[in-house]
Amino acid sequence: MSAAGFAAEVDAALAPLADPARAAGMRAYMGNRFPFLGLPAPIRRAAVQALVARPWASADALLDAAGALWQRPEREYRYTAIDLLLRQRRQLGLDHVSAMRVLLETDPWWDTVDGLTAVLGKVIHKADRAAGQGMMDAWVGDASFWVRRAAMLHQLGWRLDTDRARLFGHAIRLAGETEFFIRKAIGWALRDYARWDGAAVQSFVAANEDVLSPLSRREALKHLHGIVPAQTVM
Repeated sequence: MSAAGFAAEVDAALAPLADPARAAGMRAYMGNRFPFLGLPAPIRRAAVQALVARPWASADALLDAAGALWQRPEREYRYTAIDLLLRQRRQLGLDHVSAMRVLLETDPWWDTVDGLTAVLGKVIHKADRAAGQGMMDAWVGDASFWVRRAAMLHQLGWRLDTDRARLFGHAIRLAGETEFFIRKAIGWALRDYARWDGAAVQSFVAANEDVLSPLSRREALKHLHGIVPAQTVM
């Protein structure tokens, strides 16, 4: 199936369901930055479930299909592209990270950046992890704060596979930034890891409270109650 043909099928599945009234609300929620069809996630996903489950002949064809959806202005097509990549992620490897970065930097906002970061995190986790995280070490110093955000969040959901030293190192490297989406990402990444090692996160925050922003500290400790801080932070 061609990328254009796939995108046309997705369009045929989603466009008839458009809800202009809901679209206006969704657009307003995103600061009027992007157009929407007005489809809640359950409705959108149900409409294209069979399409995103189809196998692809190659990773390049898969990425071309995602790219074709990305060219459509309404945000739901990009969400569908993210769902497609997540569903077919076993076809993706580190040599496809650059293509996903192109999507990430196209009309970026937290919705698509975080969705693509979830794909990147799963690809890196199953691939050559050291090499993939080396890429993230480079990304954390990138000129784009969206790319830096992706680097900060790429270990979400890794549980005890999280590279704690890298997580804390990235947090410190980004801690001086005033950008809301970076400060929020630091707290979110720390809070996610705190589910598995709350004492380490609490100790890290305590040791760096003069460096981390109040937002980052608050988010990191959001669900920690009665945790005894560890004696050392690795």
